[in-house]
Amino acid sequence: MTLWVVVVLSHFLHVMGTVAWIGGILMTLLVIVPASKAALESPPMVGKLMKEVARRFTPLANLSILLLIVTGIIMVHYDKNYVSFLDLKKSWNVTIAIKHFFVAAMILIHFYRGLILNPKIERSSSKPDEVRSASLKKISLDLVKINLALGIIVLLLTAVAISM
Repeated sequence: MTLWVVVVLSHFLHVMGTVAWIGGILMTLLVIVPASKAALESPPMVGKLMKEVARRFTPLANLSILLLIVTGIIMVHYDKNYVSFLDLKKSWNVTIAIKHFFVAAMILIHFYRGLILNPKIERSSSKPDEVRSASLKKISLDLVKINLALGIIVLLLTAVAISM
């Protein structure tokens, strides 16, 4: 495989990973959540649907994150603008560093929700503590909204970096 094919394939897979992850968050927040609340009559049914959506989406998001990390490393390695991770004299490097900071925040939020917050929600849902369960679910949804905002910022920073 030639270097050109590796770089092109990395860019393609990077975009696909971005579409899957950020597009999935966008679809969930703007389509699935409101539609489930409108179509399903009981909050437990909405919760059941959202749990199923999360069960199916989480592995896709995890794969996308892995794909973004691997392809991102390849892309930066072969990018003519990249000199060193610590070289913040060039505006392109500063933009990419800020972008990576936001991506890291998104990854931390994603895994916090999946590995820590969701198990807490499961435990509180099985107990008669509906107030705590509702509070944790609201925090979880707010974190998804934060991840969408961060994802949009990441896309904007990507556009800025490409334009340099």
